[in-house]
Amino acid sequence: MLLRIVSILFPLFAITAVGYLVGKRSRPDLSHANKLNLDVFVPALVFAALANKSFHIVEYLPLLWVTLALVIGSGLLGWAAAKLFGYAPKTFMPPIMFNNCGNLGLPLAVLAFGEQALAPAVVMFMVSNLLHFSFGAWLLDHHTRLINVWKVPSVLATVAGLAVGIAGIEVWQPAMLAIKMLGDISIPLMLFALGVRLTESRIAEIRLGLLGAVARPVIGMALAAGLMLLVPLAPQERALLMVFGALPPAVLNYMFAERYHQEPEKVASIVLIGNLAALGFLPLALALGL
Repeated sequence: MLLRIVSILFPLFAITAVGYLVGKRSRPDLSHANKLNLDVFVPALVFAALANKSFHIVEYLPLLWVTLALVIGSGLLGWAAAKLFGYAPKTFMPPIMFNNCGNLGLPLAVLAFGEQALAPAVVMFMVSNLLHFSFGAWLLDHHTRLINVWKVPSVLATVAGLAVGIAGIEVWQPAMLAIKMLGDISIPLMLFALGVRLTESRIAEIRLGLLGAVARPVIGMALAAGLMLLVPLAPQERALLMVFGALPPAVLNYMFAERYHQEPEKVASIVLIGNLAALGFLPLALALGL
């Protein structure tokens, strides 16, 4: 079991480590690559998974609602923890609520459970992504127009993929292959960019970073275990939910905090220490899920 867990996690952390080393050595500017990933490659990955003729959204409705409950529940408990420890809820709540289900979640799902796990993992990513770009943005700035969420390429790809899948339209195979090939670029690029991004983060407050690093997976796994008692899920979906609960804070939290001037240095500490703590929490989640 230990060897299997190490073999699953090694490619993820190896690519991230290469990104970190390259980032330390040459400080590459990945702004254009990251924009391409968010605007082209990730939407292609999402569309290819949802528009697949074997994908039926109805089959994943229980997982969708459970994921929604887990994300919202994590946010509520993160808000309570912020109040308890005297931190600003707008600083502490988003990293607890929104995890790294893109950079780490999608590749981890495929490596741990095979290609058939990509579709349910995309459903979970879709729920978190929609909430992050709508409620997450509104939380940091109440003047944010929620209609702007429909301008996000991955959201548009989600709607388009669901529409094609529900309508039963079969995309021309060579076209679908081209879209899938574009989507395949996203996963290694996300991991590499994550490593580079970590070199740019600074630990401004260790105590806050440690609290967030522990609270994020502990709250997530506890909620996942509780929800699985209430809602019947397929074995693979139960394992995916447990891993989803253990994922570290999303790097996007830091980008949002920087954009909306919400103590970005403190959020960076939570994200950086949280992703380092994933070395301990992800093997635990895999051991529980496998």
